Amino acid sequence: MEPFQIDVYLGADDIEAALRADVAGGLGQRPLQLPPKWFYDDLGCKLFDAITDLPEYYPTRCERSILEAVAPDLAKLGISTLVELGSGTSSKTRILLDALGAGDRLGWFVPLDVSEWVLRQAGAALIGTYPGLSVHAVVGDFERHLAKLPSPGGRRMVAFLGGTIGNLDPAGRAALLDDLATGLAPGDLLLLGTDLVKEPRRIEAAYDDPTGVTAAFNRNVLNVVNRHLGADFDLRRWAHVARWNPDEEWIEMHLRSEGDQVVSVDALGLKVQVSGGESVRTEISAKFHQARVETELAASGFSLRAWWTDDEGQFALSLSARR
Repeated sequence: MEPFQIDVYLGADDIEAALRADVAGGLGQRPLQLPPKWFYDDLGCKLFDAITDLPEYYPTRCERSILEAVAPDLAKLGISTLVELGSGTSSKTRILLDALGAGDRLGWFVPLDVSEWVLRQAGAALIGTYPGLSVHAVVGDFERHLAKLPSPGGRRMVAFLGGTIGNLDPAGRAALLDDLATGLAPGDLLLLGTDLVKEPRRIEAAYDDPTGVTAAFNRNVLNVVNRHLGADFDLRRWAHVARWNPDEEWIEMHLRSEGDQVVSVDALGLKVQVSGGESVRTEISAKFHQARVETELAASGFSLRAWWTDDEGQFALSLSARR
């Protein structure tokens, strides 16, 4: 068997159709919104990498510190297959691969991501680094293709890192966890990264840095719509806004219209009249308490086994088992 395999369930036509549906739905209703998945074209990925290096953006550093601290505990779990959702370049995953004995005790790595090119590059690099490791990559969307994940055998652990689950609302999180539970066997594990509730100014600073990198990242979603759907968003007329929603306990990113304007999306035959001060919500990022994470996991059939945080209690990794 080849050490690298790839299954493609999300091609260029599928991505284009999903973008059209999301833009038509999001700009054809009030309040206006666009999903955060469309931030991540080539420029968006580079901007997000720059965000993770900013002093204000704590999640990436905090999660990495936790992973490094708990790796010896994870090494004792008898994992045969590691699955990662939204794996990207699999940079943090190397901490797990090292701890789990990739190519020896750990025989399989199953990364899922929307980018075939990224998965092929990362897969080739991992096979070169870990002789004996088999990589079975899946090009797909974790909200649609979890049932397509291969199951090579043995105990599996799914890693969903970065606090990405916070980009989903409660119904979306429940659906995702239900789908995961359906595909896992009793005793299989979920390693979940969640950002924690803290002083709102600390959270807002992480999403509104003074150098403007996050603002450029936010506006880039308009570039994506312009390029792929023939829209005429003028990025100079949209201000980046990040604000804490205390009722929902999440941070929201918006693009606020600077004055009245009409935006055309030619590919959809859509014209949107926008008033000055009206905004397009582009992201939510929910923050959690331990009790909330445990409750949501339990509702989908998972039992919390371990809870780890960084030294300042800003970010958490939880380990749960499928009942």
